[in-house]
Amino acid sequence: MDSARALPPSLLGLEIYLLSRVGKVARGRFADRLAARGLRLWHMAVLAALADFGPHMQRDLGIRLDIHPSDVAKIVDELAGAGQVERTRDPADRRRMSVRITRSGRALLRALEQEAGQVRDEILAPLSQQERIMLADIMLRLFGHAHLDTGTD
Repeated sequence: MDSARALPPSLLGLEIYLLSRVGKVARGRFADRLAARGLRLWHMAVLAALADFGPHMQRDLGIRLDIHPSDVAKIVDELAGAGQVERTRDPADRRRMSVRITRSGRALLRALEQEAGQVRDEILAPLSQQERIMLADIMLRLFGHAHLDTGTD
């Protein structure tokens, strides 16, 4: 880093600042890979939720992922248009839509997970395997704690 871009030591001493900056770089790199496929992180989140938890009512999917209902509708529309998910009307309530991942959606999710792994490997390159395991554990604990404090998932 050249002297014109050197950051103040007081910032480099703030873990919250470092977490933010590393997160921004990681998210940006992954967002670029997603964008090359015409996707955003929410597309992957929807596919992951459906793969992990099974079919969902569209409204419940939004609640689980904390996505506004109109945004969920748009994301599901895009994924359905590409054959990644299928929607069906609830026979008990025609206003409700059930969403499930397709075989093609599962294949896409696996490819996106590989892309995420490549970005992870780029970002975590300076760490040993043991340090990566420790970091993953620490991050999960921090994530859980932060979400308990905010009341969001």
